[in-house]
Amino acid sequence: MLVLILAVAACTSSPSDGSAPGTTATPAAATAAGTAGGSPFEPPPAGIMVKDAFTAVLVQVADPPTFPFAGSDGKFHVAYNVVLQNASRVPATIRRLEVVDATDSTKVIASFADKQLVDPACGFGDCNRLQALPAGPVQDAVIPPEEARVLFVDFALDSLHVAPKYVMHHLFLNGASSPVTSNPVSVDYTVTPYSISASGPITIGPPVKGRNWVALNGCCEPGWPHRSTPLSLNGNLVGGQLFAIDWKQTNDQGGFYTGDKTKNESYVDYGSDIIAVADGTVTAVLDGQEANAPGVLPANDPVLGPKLTVENVDGNHIVLDIGQGAYAFYAHLQKGSLLVKVGDQVRKGQVIAKLGNTGNANASHMHFHVMNGPSVLGSSGIPYVLDAFEYQGQISAQQLADADFYLTGNFFGPGRMAMPEPRTDQLPMAWSIVNFPA
Repeated sequence: MLVLILAVAACTSSPSDGSAPGTTATPAAATAAGTAGGSPFEPPPAGIMVKDAFTAVLVQVADPPTFPFAGSDGKFHVAYNVVLQNASRVPATIRRLEVVDATDSTKVIASFADKQLVDPACGFGDCNRLQALPAGPVQDAVIPPEEARVLFVDFALDSLHVAPKYVMHHLFLNGASSPVTSNPVSVDYTVTPYSISASGPITIGPPVKGRNWVALNGCCEPGWPHRSTPLSLNGNLVGGQLFAIDWKQTNDQGGFYTGDKTKNESYVDYGSDIIAVADGTVTAVLDGQEANAPGVLPANDPVLGPKLTVENVDGNHIVLDIGQGAYAFYAHLQKGSLLVKVGDQVRKGQVIAKLGNTGNANASHMHFHVMNGPSVLGSSGIPYVLDAFEYQGQISAQQLADADFYLTGNFFGPGRMAMPEPRTDQLPMAWSIVNFPA
C-alpha cells in the first residue's frame, strides 16, 4: 500500500491576529514567490542563442531559478518542473526531453524518454514524469490539441565544476511542424533557457533532534507525495513541496511504534521537540487542531475529509522568516504545544513546538520545507542543506510503499550502516536515516 503521510500541504498560513491568510509577509519577500524561470518575457542571457522555430508544444519552466545542492548521496542535485502546452490543433506525442548546456547544446546533461515519461505499471521511481496538470497519471505520452502536461525534471551531477550556469531544453516530438499542419510529423527544437546558477543553498540547522530520523517522501523521486503534487496557484504551477521532508523517527530496531498502534503515544516520535532551524521571526501560526487517530488519512475518511480546508490541511503549524528571502515551514504539530506567536523572535536551536499528528496525516511526523515566501499556498519550495548530521544509510522505499497506514514493520535492513558517517552541508535525500545532535 502506498503510504501518503502528507497528501497535500497547500494551505495559506493562518495569522493569529485574525487577518486574511498570507498577509503577514513583508512585500519584498513576497515578490519572489511567483517568479518563474525561463520567462518568455526575458531575453536569453548573452552568449545563449535560441533559434527561431515554430514550437507546437510550448516549453515553460514553472519554478524560480535554482542551483545544484549537495545531497547525502554525494551528488549535486537539480530539480524543477516543466510545463508542456500543445498550442496546435494536432496531437503531440512527446518522445524525449533533453536538458542541455545552454552554451553548447551538444552537451546533454539529462534525458527523459520512454518509461521515464509514462509507465502505468510503475508505482514510483524514475518513471511517470509526464503528468496531467496540475499532477495526475496519464496513459500515454500524447498531449491532445490545446492541452498541457507537466514533466518532472531532476538530475544529479558528480561535481559542481560540470554544472553550467544555464540549461536549455531539447524537445523531440511527433506533432505539428507549422500552424497549418494537419498531420503529426517528427520535429525537435531547443528552447527555454533556465538558470541553475542562482545563489544558494541556504544552510540551516536540523528541525528535530535525536537518533534514527527517516527522511520520508524527500527529494526528488517521482511517485511520492511531495515531488508529485505541484499546485495551480496565483497564476503559476507552484512546487511548494519540491524539497520537503516528512521527518519520522524509529526505535533502534527500525520500528516506528511499539505497543498499541492505534494510539499516538505508541509512536517513537510523538511529542518530540521541534527546533528552530535558524534565527528568525515567526510570521504565522495555527494551533487548536485535534490529533488524528493513527492509521486513518483524513482525506480518505467520509467524515473527516469534508472538514479539511486550505487553512487546516497542514494541521497545527509554524512559519519562520529566517532571512535571505527564505521561510521555514513546520506542519502537523501537536495541539497546544506551540511555544511561539506571530512576531516572536527565535534563536537557532530553540524549542518551538512538539511533533504531532494533525491535519491531513495518517501517522505522527513533522513535515518541513523551506520556501521563497511567507505563504505556504503561493510560495515555491527552495533547496537547502543541513549544517551537520550523521548519515546511517537508507530504508527501503519498496518496503515503505508496501506498508500499512500504521507503518507497521521494522525498516532497518541492509541499507543501514553499522557506523554512522558525519556529514556537513548536505540535504538528506529520500529515505535517508540520520542522527541529529541531541
